[in-house]
Amino acid sequence: MVKGGGDPLLSITHMAFSGFIFAGVGLAFVDAPSPDAWPWLLLSVFLHAGYRVALVKMYSRGDMGQVYPIARGAAPFMTAMVTLLLIGERLGPGGYAGIFALGLGVVLISLKGSRLGDLDRGAVTAALATSVWISAYSFADGHGARINGSGPSFAIWLFFLSSLANIGWGFSQRGTEIFTTWRATWRTSAGATFMSELAYFIAIWAMTQAPIALVAALRETSVLFAALISTVFLREPFTAWRGLAALSIVAGAMLMRLG
Repeated sequence: MVKGGGDPLLSITHMAFSGFIFAGVGLAFVDAPSPDAWPWLLLSVFLHAGYRVALVKMYSRGDMGQVYPIARGAAPFMTAMVTLLLIGERLGPGGYAGIFALGLGVVLISLKGSRLGDLDRGAVTAALATSVWISAYSFADGHGARINGSGPSFAIWLFFLSSLANIGWGFSQRGTEIFTTWRATWRTSAGATFMSELAYFIAIWAMTQAPIALVAALRETSVLFAALISTVFLREPFTAWRGLAALSIVAGAMLMRLG
């Protein structure tokens, strides 16, 4: 929706309207976060806001089939380093083999992933900047949910506060346009938001049950679906290099899961 909707900022803001409604309903079914979890929750809101800004810039610079796998593929490597340095979570041999495979996939898709088969430095830079935000919020969300003692509670409150922040950002950039244009997209934005929040709700819960870096890596199997979506719906080319790169990233994610 963000890439194909014509205006990434409006699309993300429209999704925030739906997220605010869904999370608002969900608040009735979860407890408030613990006092120790609030600093992590507020940090996560900030990091998700930064991620959305980076996402808009990323999708304005390159094809979804190129920039999405780079952003998602590089993030597990960064997350693994952050969790090792900050909370001492270590990966086994399979984990480090997975990092190598992920890195290989990123290199392949960077070199041969664009429409003309060349390296779009601006798009790749934007994607890598996005991956920094992804790794940061992944760590903050996983660690914060553990401190909170409840993944569902942390997730629902995160969605609620993050949606509010996103709506405020959209209003500061476009004013009342964010409301008037929502009428034409609310069905699509609601569906996209439901799938997105459900997926990340599960991921946050999983981070309370397993190492954060492994959960973050396992999420990156989505690159295969992203490659198919970008080809079928956005009419972006699916080259042999893109296929090989996506498979390498997924193989790396699986190895990290085993590690």
